[in-house]
Amino acid sequence: MSQTLLPGSTIGVLGGGQLGRMLTSEAQRMGYRVVSWIGGADSGPAATADFIIEEPFNSEAGLARFIEMADVATVEFENIPRKLLEKVAGALPLMPGVLAIATCQHREREKLFLSGNGFPCAAFQVVDSAETLAEALTRLPENGGILKTAEFGYDGKGQLPVTSASNPEETWSGFGAPRAVLEEKVDLAAELSVLVVRDQEGRTVCYDPCENIHRDHILDVTIVPARVGEAVVKEARQVSLGIAEALEYVGILAVEFFVSYDGRLIVNEMAPRPHNSGHHTIDANEVSQFEQQLRAITGLPVGSTRAHSPTVMLNLLGDVWCETDAPPDWSNVLNMPGATLHLYGKHEARRGRKMGHVTFTAPTLEEALANQNRAREILGIPVLP
Repeated sequence: MSQTLLPGSTIGVLGGGQLGRMLTSEAQRMGYRVVSWIGGADSGPAATADFIIEEPFNSEAGLARFIEMADVATVEFENIPRKLLEKVAGALPLMPGVLAIATCQHREREKLFLSGNGFPCAAFQVVDSAETLAEALTRLPENGGILKTAEFGYDGKGQLPVTSASNPEETWSGFGAPRAVLEEKVDLAAELSVLVVRDQEGRTVCYDPCENIHRDHILDVTIVPARVGEAVVKEARQVSLGIAEALEYVGILAVEFFVSYDGRLIVNEMAPRPHNSGHHTIDANEVSQFEQQLRAITGLPVGSTRAHSPTVMLNLLGDVWCETDAPPDWSNVLNMPGATLHLYGKHEARRGRKMGHVTFTAPTLEEALANQNRAREILGIPVLP
């Protein structure tokens, strides 16, 4: 039986990025306070929290302060040291739990979980040396594979395309990771994600699947509803709900999928937190992914996932700022109906750095897509084909 934490309680957030910032905004709207342990100097996004702890994540003093101040804890970034997660969970409720976070933060554990529970994932082999890589390369199909670090990979980092002709010694020595996963290379027809929320009583719902388009391995746009067949939508929902149940998950979980040209739906990876592809829910749904996270961890029932409008979310990377010496002029973008701007308060713009997003809602998906393409032209972002 869950115990409800009433407004006035303090939510502890591990991490200090834009996801924590948006979670903080929803928490404060609902009457909660937030303590963010960011593990270093504040780069801007965490500034909205009521309390900020900057000590590194291995600091016992930081841990003591966090535990003293928080009534419940969650993460906005999965690559939190497991030992710290275990210490936090030993002192106060941590949702999602250590096992779920540890599974999602490590590709090897993630793939073993998926395959062991019968969820569809790309064929893979675990590699820990040049010798095991050499053997794994011989099993690759003609189109090759992707070598991925077991830990700390996101937005395309820690990945290397390989083929059966790759030199295992040179590849492994240059890869720089003690363990890796070698996956088959999937010929992509589309990429999807499903946001699923599960509360402490086991009630589980999911949002409409999102269609995601990446540019240079970083999410570029999210399109909802996804432009795929109903059978794919149904399967993606079922798999995502099944994963949340198998993990005994509490909170918001993002399940990312590949759709292959040969018709397969394949789980790519999971994120144990709010997700970039779910930002549109702030403007396009009755309850956002961030409010769902708060409802789940405070013992409140899950909310509606109904979308009131078709929507397209456009990520804003630091490239937009770097093209000129002046900050972007948002006037022409916000002059379009249904456009909503979200900036993350980061002190410095860098190419490839996520600085914000614009959500476009419209009566039809075609109109939302057309508006975001006009915004791309205004901001100097390459237009989608």
